[in-house]
Amino acid sequence: MRISHRHRQVRKFYFTNYRIQAESLRVIDDKGKQIGVISKAEALRKAQEQEVDLVLIAPNAHPPVAKIIDFKKFLYQEEKKLQEAKKGIKKSVVKDLKLSLFIGPADLNRLINKGKEFLSDGNQLRLNLGLRGREIIKKNMGFDLINKFISQLGDVNLPKPPRLEGRVIRTVIARKK
Repeated sequence: MRISHRHRQVRKFYFTNYRIQAESLRVIDDKGKQIGVISKAEALRKAQEQEVDLVLIAPNAHPPVAKIIDFKKFLYQEEKKLQEAKKGIKKSVVKDLKLSLFIGPADLNRLINKGKEFLSDGNQLRLNLGLRGREIIKKNMGFDLINKFISQLGDVNLPKPPRLEGRVIRTVIARKK
C-alpha cells in the first residue's frame, strides 16, 4: 500500500514549560504586554500561578522570547490564522482541451465555447493537438488550426506560444487582465 505524504500538513513545533532550555527569557503575558527579561524558573512560576503554559515563541532571538498563554488555545488560534490565510488564495487551474487535425466545424465550435467558458472562470487553458501517423508531415495545418482556435477566443494572453513537442502541438492560453 502506498502512502501519499503530499497533503500532510507540516506542524510547527513549540517548546513548552520545562522543555525550554534557555536560562533567561524575554517574557510576554497573554495580553501582549512585555514583562521583561527574567529567568526561566521565574517565568515558569508566573505561568503556574496563572495556571497556563510558558511557550517559546522565538527561540532564535537573543534572549529567546516566551509567552505565558494557554498552549491549546494558542495552537487553535495559529490554525485559524492558517485557514484565514488559505481562504484568500485562489488556485489557478489549467484546463486541457484536445484537438485533432481533421476536426469538424461543429466540434471545433463546441470546444471554442468550452474554452471561452474556462477562461471566463479565471482558469488557464492548455490546447493539445495530437498528430497521429502520417499527420506529422502536415504540422503546418496543425499550427494554423491552433491559431484559428486562439483567434476565435478573442482577446487572450499567450504565456506559451504554440510549439511542437514530439507528436503533439501544445500551447497555453490565459485571459487578458
